[in-house]
Amino acid sequence: MRYFITGGAGFIGSTMVDRLITDKNNEITIYDNFISGQMSYIEEHFKNPRFKLVKGDLLDLPHLKEAVKGHDFIFHFAANPDIAKAMIETDLDLRLGVIATYNLLEAMRVNNVKKIAYSSGSGVYGDVGLTEPKEDFGPLLPSSMYGASKLGAEGIISAFCFMFDMQSWMFRFANVVGKSQTHGVAYDFIKKLKQNPKELTILGDGSQSKSYIHVSDVLNAMLFVIEKTNETVNIFNAATGDYLTVNEIAEIVINKLNLKSVELKYTGGKRGWKGDVPIVRFNLEKIYKLGWKSKYNSKEAIKHSVEEMLENRNMPWNIVTTTI
Repeated sequence: MRYFITGGAGFIGSTMVDRLITDKNNEITIYDNFISGQMSYIEEHFKNPRFKLVKGDLLDLPHLKEAVKGHDFIFHFAANPDIAKAMIETDLDLRLGVIATYNLLEAMRVNNVKKIAYSSGSGVYGDVGLTEPKEDFGPLLPSSMYGASKLGAEGIISAFCFMFDMQSWMFRFANVVGKSQTHGVAYDFIKKLKQNPKELTILGDGSQSKSYIHVSDVLNAMLFVIEKTNETVNIFNAATGDYLTVNEIAEIVINKLNLKSVELKYTGGKRGWKGDVPIVRFNLEKIYKLGWKSKYNSKEAIKHSVEEMLENRNMPWNIVTTTI
């Protein structure tokens, strides 16, 4: 298979590259603008003749059309990584989510590339409290620009599939964690505590409760579902089936750093920021019925990812700079 991976130098994308390239029948092309992607995540593959890196922007349609040519399957991970930034740059998710996805689909259409897997998220459901939404839940009322862009991209993917005989797999993930993540609660906590081990500021009141899925489980879910399903449009929730609070994550990070007497400070309120969904739940009956279940629960995923991040030489707190 000839795979084309948008955001392939990012957290989830680069991990998918690592997985797919182990099969010697696969050829991988990464398409990334490196706004958030990291060259260090993919450099081990540079000498592999089955690996190709294309530096490009999804908003550059002519360049994208040339890059997509000759591929069999698209993994679309590229997106705005900073959800809160939409407060000051309101068109950010429109451009990097909806328009970028349209351009990718148009590049697929003109090149007769028929299959795409899309990394969506729970943001499409909006703030529905303790409700565990199924994939056919509605109405879908996103409460953030990020969630709206994911929903918009899903809609455009669906339309292209039905109009131009394409096929798609769309995954609404829980919060993804792992070795190479570039943002997220645990990541932020480690970064803050490395700077000041005596104090930790927590956005909101710390009671926010969500599912956290390890990136290895994300890859397993995607590849498993793609193999097992064959509808025109395939939509699946992928999460752990349990939930963890921000306060519990703070405790895990503090323990992993072997810190004592850390003062916890809260900004207050139920939400960490405007657009944050404080309680996120998933109904997983559909993916469970297919035969998939996560290896790690939320607590195990956070613990494992914190250990991985602390050992990862590419993390900001592990990069040693020298001056002459």
